[in-house]
Amino acid sequence: MVNPEPARNFNFQKDNFMARISFDDLLSIGAHFGHVVRKWNPNFQPYVLMEKNGVHIINLEETLKNLERALHFITDVISRNGEILFVGTKKQAKDIIQQEADRCGMFYVVERWLGGTLTNFSTIKKSIKRLQLLEKEGSSIYENLTKKELQMLNRERIKLSDQHRGIKDMRRLPDAVVIVDAFFESIAIKEANLLEIPVIAIVDSNTDPRKIDYPIPANDDSIRTIQLIISTLTDAVIEARTKDDAVEDIKLDSEQSDSKEDKSEIKKEQLSEETKIETAAEELAVNTEEFDSTTEKTAKKKSVKTKTTLGTDSEEKKTKGNKDSQKKPAVIEEEEN
Repeated sequence: MVNPEPARNFNFQKDNFMARISFDDLLSIGAHFGHVVRKWNPNFQPYVLMEKNGVHIINLEETLKNLERALHFITDVISRNGEILFVGTKKQAKDIIQQEADRCGMFYVVERWLGGTLTNFSTIKKSIKRLQLLEKEGSSIYENLTKKELQMLNRERIKLSDQHRGIKDMRRLPDAVVIVDAFFESIAIKEANLLEIPVIAIVDSNTDPRKIDYPIPANDDSIRTIQLIISTLTDAVIEARTKDDAVEDIKLDSEQSDSKEDKSEIKKEQLSEETKIETAAEELAVNTEEFDSTTEKTAKKKSVKTKTTLGTDSEEKKTKGNKDSQKKPAVIEEEEN
């Protein structure tokens, strides 16, 4: 058996929880009626108010106090993304358990409790896989079978679906178990205690409450009592989930805003880098233009110098030619003389 967790500060939820259910509500539906005196369990004494007409009367103040404690524990489990298994295989509880578990999206067992559902969960998972294979349309298991074999597989599918319909999507052991009649579901309680899974249960005067982590003393044979208590626990599950969803939405919004800010900063940095690159490119273009202009100027100067040198050379050649022409007739005259 798991030791109950230490009390926490849940004062902010007290008004919400106790607004759902009151002393008069429990009294009007007969939640205070226990079993006859000869069937009682002596360990139930702390929750007995009195004895009347051979029947024990349950103290409803203790019922409210223990129900509030169980509600706080459920909200804590759901806030940690935990899963809850609802168990109620007796005739009065079957429909209520299935309806309320479906309403809050949790798992349930309303048919006969299979021994080892918790302690031998690996085998239960294999049985669930077999059910999923049988339920799969167009499965190869149905190929080339006789009519009798198909009928046998159909019977197996119906049997497994009845046994596992509430837990066929359960991938791991639950974080808590909610039980309607602790005396009737003694095997489920033993398995939960062996695995140290906390148990919340409606206990009557014929039950030992010491085996339960969060006992809720009440009449577990009254359909209206079961409906009221289980629906209150279901409402706690739904509220805790909506609060977690709201917190997650706020976190997502903050993360999105942070990502937007980061993106804007990155864009600013990219823009600043782009401007730096553009300015550098402009400076480079200016420098290249200046360099081109200087090279053009130097080339022009060189061409002018070459032209001037060529002009002087041609003039010198002309002058030399004139001198030679003047010298030649003198030589000719001398030869003639």
